[in-house]
Order: sequence, then C-alpha cells, then structure tokens
Amino acid sequence: MPIKTSIKRASGWLYLNSPMGRQQLRGAGLILMLHRVLADDHSAELPHRNELCVGPQAFEKLLRWLQRHFHCLPLMELLQGNGQAQDSDKPRVALTFDDGWRDNALNAFPLLQKYQVPASIFLSTDYIGSRQRFWWESLGETLWGSHGEPARRQIIETLRLAGRPLPAAYFMNERPHARSYALGRYLQSLKSLSPQALHMLTDACPADSLPQALDWQQVRWLEASGLIRFGPHGASHALLPGLDERRLEEELSRSHYALQEGCRNPLPVYCYPNGDHDLRVRQRLTAHHYPFALSTRAGICQGSDDPLALPRIGVSQRNACRPSLLAWRISRGGRA
Repeated sequence: MPIKTSIKRASGWLYLNSPMGRQQLRGAGLILMLHRVLADDHSAELPHRNELCVGPQAFEKLLRWLQRHFHCLPLMELLQGNGQAQDSDKPRVALTFDDGWRDNALNAFPLLQKYQVPASIFLSTDYIGSRQRFWWESLGETLWGSHGEPARRQIIETLRLAGRPLPAAYFMNERPHARSYALGRYLQSLKSLSPQALHMLTDACPADSLPQALDWQQVRWLEASGLIRFGPHGASHALLPGLDERRLEEELSRSHYALQEGCRNPLPVYCYPNGDHDLRVRQRLTAHHYPFALSTRAGICQGSDDPLALPRIGVSQRNACRPSLLAWRISRGGRA
C-alpha cells in the first residue's frame, strides 16, 4: 500500500475517533452520494467506473462501518434536524443514490435491507421504465470493449468524426488500469456536449440486452419496503443551467409529475444532475415549492448551508472498501 494512502487512512481513523472530530460531526450532518452497486467488486475497481460504482463486498463493508460510527437515518430526518436524540453519541448520516440505476434494486437494496439502512434514490424520470440509456455507461463500456472489438472501433471512429477523438493516452497504455484512467478523464470531458450530441453518440453504441434504469414497478416495490424514498434528478438528466426558460420549466415539471404519478410519497428534495445549478435554477425550484436541493459540492452539512445547494460526499469503490479513506475525506470537508 502506498505510504500516502497509509497516512490518509491513519488520519481518517484518528479524526473519527478523536473528541474534536466527533464533536465537529455531531453538530452537523453527513450526506453520502452513491450511484451504482455492481454485481462484483473487480468490475467496480477500474478507474473509469470507480467514482460512480462500488461492488457488493465494498458496499457491505461500508454499511457495517457506518453502523458502527454513525446514526444512519432517512434523508428528511437529517435535513429537518430529527433523529439526533435517538443516538446522541453518534453523528448523523444519510445515504443517497443518483440517477435510478437498475442495480440499486438488484444489488444495493438486498444489503440495505439486511442492515436496515434507509436510503434515498433520485430518479432521472425519462429513463425509468424505458429502454433509454445513460450515455456515460453506453459510451464508456463500448469504448472499454465490453460489447466487442467491432463496436469499439466503430464508436472510436464516430467520436473522431464528431470532433471528439480519444486522447493518445487511451491508445498508448497497454496496462488496463492506466487505460481505464485515461478513459475516465475522457468521459468527464464529454459532459460539455449538448444533450442532443450525447443522445446521438449513445444511439451509435450497441443496444444493451436489459434496461439500465429501474422501472416503475421496482420503484413502487422499493418504496413499499419503508426503507427507500424517491426524489427527482431531472427528467432527461440535462444540465439545468444551460437550458432556456421553456426547457428548464419542462425539465422541472416533467420530473415532478412523473414522481407524483409513480410514487406514493416522493421527497420534497431536488437533486441537480451533475450537481450543476445557479441562481436562476434555484429560483425556479423555489417556485416549484422544493425546500431542499442536493449538489455535488463536497462538504459536511452545516446549519449555515443554503438549503437549495446542500453538499454531499461522494463514495467510490476505493473509499467504500477502505472506509478510513472516507473518514479522511470527511475530515477535510470532502475535499481530495
């Protein structure tokens, strides 16, 4: 293990077990941000998946660690300041999942149920119950070769013709880890493309055999468990600040009405796609009567935070299987 990693893990352990660290956390709240729980840990370890994915063994280890050190409670209880008296010696934490991936039901929920840990899932509602695909998954896995070499070469050529050629680092590295890291950085760069361009590129990828997202039957089943609640994460997952007034209103309204129709008790919490928001977006949320919204800004929730720009701390495969690294991130307010 690299010496820097060992130092971070030791620092995280000391923070979590020190009176100063626990006092800081006791007066605040921690919202963790996850996306996917894959079927195996090896798949989640590659860098282009690591930030958005955890494996089941790592996720189970994370849940056990959280129950030892935190009071795990529903998101609304944390946001409304409830739940502290039940377990006053532990700081509070709430789990959130973004997008509405099907593996939230298949792989995450059985473990949440086993440990009775509540969670909130924020749905990009256009994808729910449809065969519409998330561009990151479709492009990333096609470029990785998961759908075969002919499909990989075809999408590489499509990206070149679209003016977004893959960097040389992707082709020059024979080591899987280094190539995966270059792919992850490249996928990040594609977030600046328009939704139309990303849909076009996704359509150029092979069709998957199964939908990537939950369906409404799964949503209702998870909600009926009493452990899971659902909120909006946009309709099409478009980045809200870049939309004109008409499209912004459509995104907010469409996701709102889909949840009202599909859920018994949707959350009054909005989760910004990619965490992107500005004053105009926050004002429109207020008009839609959302008292809370979640960003991707790293940090611990304090009483002084803007309720429409609440921070979260991301969970990756790397820090889920080594929770002391997550504690180190928490000690730094989620940075690094």
